[in-house]
Amino acid sequence: MTKYDAFREEVEGRANVEDSPELIAYYRELERLKTGALWTVANKIEPWQPKSDSVPVIWRYRDLREHVMRSVRLVTPERAGRRVIFLENPGRRDVSAAVGWLYSGLQVMHPGELASAHRHSSSALRFIMEGTGAYTIVDGHKMTLGANDFVLTPNGTWHEHGVEETGTPCIWQDGLDIPLVNALEAGFYAVHPDLHQAVGFPVDDCVSMWGAAGLRPHLVSWNKPYSPLFKYQWEPTYAALKMYATESDENPFDGALMHYTNPVSGGHVMATVGASMQLLRPGFRGKAHRHTGSVLYQVAKGEGYSIINGYRFDWRERDIFCVPSWAWHEHVNISATDDACLFSFNDLPVMEKLALFYEEALADNAGHQPVSSEAAP
Repeated sequence: MTKYDAFREEVEGRANVEDSPELIAYYRELERLKTGALWTVANKIEPWQPKSDSVPVIWRYRDLREHVMRSVRLVTPERAGRRVIFLENPGRRDVSAAVGWLYSGLQVMHPGELASAHRHSSSALRFIMEGTGAYTIVDGHKMTLGANDFVLTPNGTWHEHGVEETGTPCIWQDGLDIPLVNALEAGFYAVHPDLHQAVGFPVDDCVSMWGAAGLRPHLVSWNKPYSPLFKYQWEPTYAALKMYATESDENPFDGALMHYTNPVSGGHVMATVGASMQLLRPGFRGKAHRHTGSVLYQVAKGEGYSIINGYRFDWRERDIFCVPSWAWHEHVNISATDDACLFSFNDLPVMEKLALFYEEALADNAGHQPVSSEAAP
């Protein structure tokens, strides 16, 4: 045992004070005064390292899709507000979170349907899973959306979603920081007084203005804490990933990992929620690492598996899985001929702003986790 281990054992032991009749009476008196003794909760509220209540989960699209589509027959967008099946982490049921302080759900709309305009304190994003004709309107900017497109609805913006009459049924993943905003007791919600907003700009104008890589429009100012590029298209994203994978050294943990950014600041797309896309080359086997901050992944392309805290989760296109904060994780592309792509969103902007981000690589077993023979919990 090292000196550090001995010290840690001694300190932890001090927090395990044996009860006595006098101590129990003392605790009751403190409780009456709405106080408490720190040593009774020290190990719980100030752990030696992060301990997430979230558990790794995979939500397989082939299991969920039927139930998502069934909701169309059962409720309307007008009555339900938003026709969404939310993803629930067994360790975060009390706050309806998918992982950590992040919420996620699958929303479905049929051709001709339109949800009313609203705004809220939470930052939100949508990643299109299937269908044609979907669109989102954000503060008067209308954006057409296709599969694997990624769209922002930042906090405080009026936004609404719909599917054109000529479209097909559409499903997308919603991602929000609702649990975080509620934990901070800072949530507001409002419905647009006219229920819908007028489109005040050319369709997809934000892409035309801000979507050119490395170019910024002259004499156009933007000082809001989120990206003016509300829509990030799949085709140029995938092309950039392939080019990056070809021209750069491979990240041993995440392959070719790129972050969606605010074209004005170069930072995260929103103040509290970040998003990324990564490409795993054929046969890629990533090494294990862990970091503070929670991540929710959706498989945009390909198939493979991830090992999270020693459990293997097999995934294929459209499946969603989560990696809790400080959980060991590694990704594998099982195809020998085709790449795999993982979209993800996270709370890393919060971790970074609060100087709470930390990461480390696994040093044992050549950087790979031993895999449990038991089924994932």
